[in-house]
Amino acid sequence: MKTNQRLREQLKRYRRTLPFITIKELVMIVLCTIPYALAVNQLLVPHAIVGGGLTGLCEIIYFATGTYVPIWLSTAFLNILLLVIAAFTVGWHYALRTIWGVFWLTAWFKIIPIAPVPILTDPFMAVVIGGLFTGCFLGICFLNNGSTGGTDIVAMIVNKYHHLPMGRVLLISDLLIISSAFFLPTIQAAGVQGAVEKILFGLTYTFMSSTAVDWVMNRMRQSVQFMIFTQKPEEIAEAIITQAHRGCTFLEAEGGYNKKPMKVVTTIARSYESATIFRLVRAIDPNAFVSQSQVRGVFGQGFDPMAAGK
Repeated sequence: MKTNQRLREQLKRYRRTLPFITIKELVMIVLCTIPYALAVNQLLVPHAIVGGGLTGLCEIIYFATGTYVPIWLSTAFLNILLLVIAAFTVGWHYALRTIWGVFWLTAWFKIIPIAPVPILTDPFMAVVIGGLFTGCFLGICFLNNGSTGGTDIVAMIVNKYHHLPMGRVLLISDLLIISSAFFLPTIQAAGVQGAVEKILFGLTYTFMSSTAVDWVMNRMRQSVQFMIFTQKPEEIAEAIITQAHRGCTFLEAEGGYNKKPMKVVTTIARSYESATIFRLVRAIDPNAFVSQSQVRGVFGQGFDPMAAGK
């Protein structure tokens, strides 16, 4: 009885920290969308280079209409349309979290002007630096449970109904969007060779951005295994199950020095859930001994489907 009461008090203290964590994540999403808008408006558009994703599609609309339809306007309209669809297919929770990122990305596209003269005169350096710049901050945005909407929403909807890998859907959409820019009058004005170069620059930008996102989010895609040596195994296990929504297993162990029997709590989670588990353990038993190790692949309920391991 005392154990349950103590656990409830510890979980109550943990829940009190959640609003501050949420505020921190929302602020990081706001800050991380600034470099995205900077890279597009200051590096890509002045060189007439179209990147991938929904932003690339908005660039195409911008150039095709003779700059009459600004990027921020088409970004807002298309994202709202996709968010409405996502709300009824993927769920309102995802849509509400994404609205925040979409709103600020659109706002920065509106606030940050398109440079009349490219900041970097070399288009190759512009796409390399812009891609790395964008990808790194997008990775941080994703690590803070943020999203900028766009083709990510399309990929998530397709993945839900057809079980196609999201990466494949995103790759196909990026290739179609970037390749279609070849027919824009603005790009055709550079000649066939120049148009092909701009398409290659767009592909390079997308590749650099995706690589940077993967590099930053490497720990998010991987899974981790925890071995928790504690005097409060039941309380920690219940907290992980109820708060982190991950299963736990008790391992019977014996201290090598004091020969006392003990239970070791072991659990596997996504890397981005590590901070939550550490906070729970620290709130319940600050003296716990925790071992964390990377897991190459985890298949089954709550992780990748078993078929992916073939």
